[in-house]
Amino acid sequence: MTRVNSFLLLTTVIGLTWALAQPTTAATDAYKIEQTRLGPMDAEMLFPVFSRDARHLAYVTHRGQRSCVVADGQAGAEYDGIAQNSLIFSPDGRRVAYVALDGGKQLVVVDGQPGGQYDGIGMGTLIFSPDGKRVAYAALNGGKQLVVVDGQPGAQYDGIPKSFSPIFGPDGKHVAYAAVKGRKRLMVVDGSAGGEYDGIAQSSLIFSPDGQRVAYVAGEGGRELVVVDGKPGAQYDGIGMGTLIFSSDGKRVAYSAKMGAKWFVVVDGQPGSEYDGVAGLIFSPDGKRMGYVARKGNREFAVVDGRRGPEYDLAFGLLFGLDGGRVAYVARMGNRRFAVVDGQRGPEYDRIDNLTFSPDGKRVAYVAKKDNKQLVVVDGQPGLEHDAVAGLMFGPDGRRIAYAAKKGAKWLVVADGKPGSEFDEISGLIFGPNGKHIAYSARNGEKRLVVVDGQAGAEHDGITGLMFSPDGRHVVYVAYDGVNKGSPILSPDGGLGFLAERRLVVVSGPAGAEYSGVADMIFGPDGKRVVYVPNEAAGKGSPIFSPDGDLEYLAAREGDLYRIRYTPAR
Repeated sequence: MTRVNSFLLLTTVIGLTWALAQPTTAATDAYKIEQTRLGPMDAEMLFPVFSRDARHLAYVTHRGQRSCVVADGQAGAEYDGIAQNSLIFSPDGRRVAYVALDGGKQLVVVDGQPGGQYDGIGMGTLIFSPDGKRVAYAALNGGKQLVVVDGQPGAQYDGIPKSFSPIFGPDGKHVAYAAVKGRKRLMVVDGSAGGEYDGIAQSSLIFSPDGQRVAYVAGEGGRELVVVDGKPGAQYDGIGMGTLIFSSDGKRVAYSAKMGAKWFVVVDGQPGSEYDGVAGLIFSPDGKRMGYVARKGNREFAVVDGRRGPEYDLAFGLLFGLDGGRVAYVARMGNRRFAVVDGQRGPEYDRIDNLTFSPDGKRVAYVAKKDNKQLVVVDGQPGLEHDAVAGLMFGPDGRRIAYAAKKGAKWLVVADGKPGSEFDEISGLIFGPNGKHIAYSARNGEKRLVVVDGQAGAEHDGITGLMFSPDGRHVVYVAYDGVNKGSPILSPDGGLGFLAERRLVVVSGPAGAEYSGVADMIFGPDGKRVVYVPNEAAGKGSPIFSPDGDLEYLAAREGDLYRIRYTPAR
């Protein structure tokens, strides 16, 4: 493990403003602001990682020739080295783990406590369970490999392929991984080894949504089979890649398989009718119904609960309503496309996209193209025609619908069939959790602003991270101002950004204290460079609300790290 220069990652936006706007009238003191100093920030910050909720920051630094992890400003034990990119937070952000090097051995450190020492720890195998209570990783011991779960080493095998590294079920109670034993492959679930096979299909392991069941695709003697809860199913010439699914209640399982040149769907172990091809397997949300699209010759059709629908030139996008009672898909005959809802053909158009049911399953909508215009069709009724349509969505209760539409060179939001004000650009359209409010980000020239229920807010150089508070009373977003376009910098992905001058927190109007960075963008002690961590997890590291309405995030000022907390007045 070699030392590298600090601050390898630069942000596209240096300097942020947290703004909290209100869709309804409320006092400016609706939130109590607390600032807690966590500790100093090191000049050297290597491999920084933010928790998903942006409330915690950890990084690697050096103490002479030794290395340590600093989590929320507090330095941990020193080691000979810390494995690059091994530092992770649990999903809830409360725990931290990493791989350390000490005396020629490697070990995993969880919450500051060192685990057993091994010849090596599998790169990228260290994971927390979804609930954050458990941890697992693959390790090398002598010439054998094993998986360590909650600090307890499992059986040793000839190999633990990286693509089959440990996976926790959704509830965190069960863990599974594939192992190599001689020339055979086997799946290990909760420490118990399953049957041995010639191969196990990569990334085929799935848990049921409730985490109680496990299924995967195995190969034996040139044929393939699905193993569910350790029990092997019938062998076929092939299993459709990525088609293995559980129903939402975990009680049913389905996949596509083939014998010779014919394909069919196997539901609960029973093979269905044969076709030339099948695709789009889906269970209804209640798990009681099952459907897919099949092809016979050059004709395609939907198959729902084993019953074939009408034949078309093309069929795709099959989906069920919330209670499973309704079903819809898109079909094509010749050059004309139409939606088929509950067996009834809708109007014909040149193109149909974004077919969707409302959250309550009672309504259906889609975007249609007619000549050179686009429109939204709701429950079979065509709406206004536009030059383009984007971001179609129902409100959470299914009663309201909104989308962005283009009119010439301008964009506007259409909510419940009523067009709003025109802007140069619109993005981030969202409904509040109770469906009563709508917000989006807009651009006019070089300035951006947030619009809440048709009311435009203050203009800024940039706005990101738009969201509602859990009670729907507030809109929160990140804004930045004072952009210096004479100082371009590169982001981690190679994009071009610029420095910004204003860095302060604004809540309900009045400006708060100034900081040299907030959320997942934190300046170093020199005030000139920034740590930016791209995060593919939910929220991308931006501050989020807790269920009780609190808002927390990290901020930096004069070389110190702070946690800022907004608590709603109660």
